[in-house]
Amino acid sequence: MNTSSANVTVVVQSRDSLTKAVTKNVIVVLLGIFINYINGGLIQTFCKHQIFYINPRYILFIHLVVNDTIQVTVTIILFVISYVLHKINVSICCIFILFALLTTENSPLNLACMAVECFIAICLPLRHPHICTVKRTLMLIGLIWTTTLWSALPDLFFTLATEPQDFFHSRVFCVPQTVFPNPLIIKKRDILYSIFLVVVWVTIFYTYFRILFTAQTASKDATKARNTIILHGFQLLLCMVTYVEPPFKQALLQAFPKNYSDSLFACYIIVQVLPRSISPIIYGIRDKTFRRYLKRYVLWKITPQKESAPGV
Repeated sequence: MNTSSANVTVVVQSRDSLTKAVTKNVIVVLLGIFINYINGGLIQTFCKHQIFYINPRYILFIHLVVNDTIQVTVTIILFVISYVLHKINVSICCIFILFALLTTENSPLNLACMAVECFIAICLPLRHPHICTVKRTLMLIGLIWTTTLWSALPDLFFTLATEPQDFFHSRVFCVPQTVFPNPLIIKKRDILYSIFLVVVWVTIFYTYFRILFTAQTASKDATKARNTIILHGFQLLLCMVTYVEPPFKQALLQAFPKNYSDSLFACYIIVQVLPRSISPIIYGIRDKTFRRYLKRYVLWKITPQKESAPGV
């Protein structure tokens, strides 16, 4: 691995035609609007109903939704910039890249925490109310951000200390390798991502198999939790693809040398956009409680004059 998990723009080595460039940008922007529109509905549904405020599961979920909304927005901005402006000021690029790094790294850690919460709810139901409290959940979210900040901010400080001042006034193609070019940063990031990869996957597998054994006792909730963990694992697998982007892109270059930019575009959609569309499916549609309140929100938006029941 020779890049960060937030390689969020398609490196267009051979410039696309105007028609193709416009088509790709329209597709990406429309997908982003669609995902953020759904996420916005989920966020509003969460904010309007107090029942979600006291449930650690939904707090972790809405944190993931907000995080993914930021990540999708930033990556789409960088995607469009890569075509429209191609190069931007390093200082501005640093801000975008830091947000992209933080939100991209937050996702797998948040998924691991949600898997642990499912495990405690199914395998330790009597201890769940004492272990999974709102206060501890908020502290856990703070720990997630602290961990990713500890991973990303040293890259910025090291670059500030080693690069000349002129570098930050120059214009570059906005990817992590150009704003944090020191090889030591890349090695450090690879080591940290390897640690994250091992910790998160061990957590996913452990919680899945523990819930699987519990599910064999014919618990309907355990079976549903097991299926949720599978979806978490699939979403996590897509998130983790970003860790192996460089060899994947190199393989694409060798396999499709004449269609490299198109292959990278498909890679961007699969790696950066698709994982962020799964969260609404897992909870916004599969979860009965959230689905019920989401339906009320949608119906109220469609026919607000018919909404008369208080507290809904």
